[in-house]
Amino acid sequence: MPQWTATVSAAHLARLLEPRPVADSQASVREGARRLPAYRELADGVRLLVLEGRVQVAARLPAERELALALGVSRTTVAAAYEALRTEGFARSRRGAGTWTAIPAGHIQPSRSLEPLPPDTAGSVIDLGCAALPAPEPWLTRAMQAALADLPAYAATHGDFPAGLPVLREAIADRYTARGVPTMPEQIMVTTGAMGGIAAATRRLVGVGERVAVESPSYGNVLELFRETGSRLVPVALRDGLGGWDMPAWRRVLRDAAPRMAYVQPDFHNPTGTLVGEEQRRALVAAARAAGTVVVVDESMAELTLDGEESGPRPMAAFDHGGTVMSVGSASKAIWAGLRIGWVRTTPDLVRRLVAARAYLDLASPVVDQLALAWLLRGGNWEQALAARRQRARECRDDLVAALRAHVPEWSFSVPRGGMTMWVRTGGVSGSRVAVAGERLGVRVPSGPRFGVDGAFESYVRVPFTVSGAAAEEAAARLAQAADLVRNGAGADGEPVGLFVA
Repeated sequence: MPQWTATVSAAHLARLLEPRPVADSQASVREGARRLPAYRELADGVRLLVLEGRVQVAARLPAERELALALGVSRTTVAAAYEALRTEGFARSRRGAGTWTAIPAGHIQPSRSLEPLPPDTAGSVIDLGCAALPAPEPWLTRAMQAALADLPAYAATHGDFPAGLPVLREAIADRYTARGVPTMPEQIMVTTGAMGGIAAATRRLVGVGERVAVESPSYGNVLELFRETGSRLVPVALRDGLGGWDMPAWRRVLRDAAPRMAYVQPDFHNPTGTLVGEEQRRALVAAARAAGTVVVVDESMAELTLDGEESGPRPMAAFDHGGTVMSVGSASKAIWAGLRIGWVRTTPDLVRRLVAARAYLDLASPVVDQLALAWLLRGGNWEQALAARRQRARECRDDLVAALRAHVPEWSFSVPRGGMTMWVRTGGVSGSRVAVAGERLGVRVPSGPRFGVDGAFESYVRVPFTVSGAAAEEAAARLAQAADLVRNGAGADGEPVGLFVA
């Protein structure tokens, strides 16, 4: 069993299971043509909560007597449900210690990375695996031309700027100040994309085996980074839909698990699109400060507002006055994935420590790309490029939403107000198997378990806002065909792909 695990209270589990299992006075419940015993309904409910990540893997379940009381059923019903979960591999028990949730051996575990397709496949495969759009032209080309004009002055130097070019650090600091967070250039380190900043923070702040609290679901590439650096992940479930953070759960984790670091995406979260409000931001900063936890805030999607006010909630750094928050941003989502320039905003002392550690990481970021971003951040160019990016992402989102509703009406999702991704429940079939069948049919989509810890979110896929018009229609049609194949128990080539029953 894990050295630290969450404990799910009986009252909390009962709320998650609503509508509750039938009372023992009713021997069974009708579901279509089938009749399910009360223990079976309870076991299926817990299993679904684990697969969807609403109850984390390795969480201690309530004692049988406590859960029976909370649900209004007999202890025999709960005991039978726990036994069914153990038999199916979704629970493990140890005499005298309790029962924990689990994922069964052999459960589908997709590869954790989804490599972008080469350009020559564009005509045959619709790639929904990468949440990125083409560059908003002519702004990228103009930025590169301006960078080349400025290059001679830098070419006369060594070209090695571990903290970033001074002109870019100043421009990024000014951008934070304009967003309501007064910032000095000394608080900025330029990185190679947001991942470079997160990797630097992890290696500098988190020792092997130390805990990192993460939202559940979360960005798959960052989860893999934490695994590779030896961190122990502590997942905290998001609220359903676009409800934001579960603050009681965050307070429990910060108090009981004492994670060294927390990683969150409050701005149009990837994959769910959730936008967290200011009160929750303030509350999480306060709870992390009390626990001594550094909060790494990924702001990669922060300025990709598609509906409503463009300014949005204030950055989390606005509620921090003691170095609890480390903000990470990037031009890769807002402008173009090929512009691999990101940044970290934190205290000047920590910036110096991160810069010193960079000598054995990547040394520095490309000068030409930094000059291009500095040009974009000056003179209103950023706003105009961002407006073009928002318009394109909005078109893709709206077309994909309409296409999915037409072709797979049984799938469900909340439409986010911004960002690049949408979290889609696949109507009772396995998202992993839909992804496998979809790739055979010429559409790639990442399955839910890529964004969870220990195999959760089996009944989800992530859909990015990257295609529109006829391509969006065709993508949805192929996904519908893939779902039909999974539902009928056969893959696109006639091989069995299996069925997950929600």
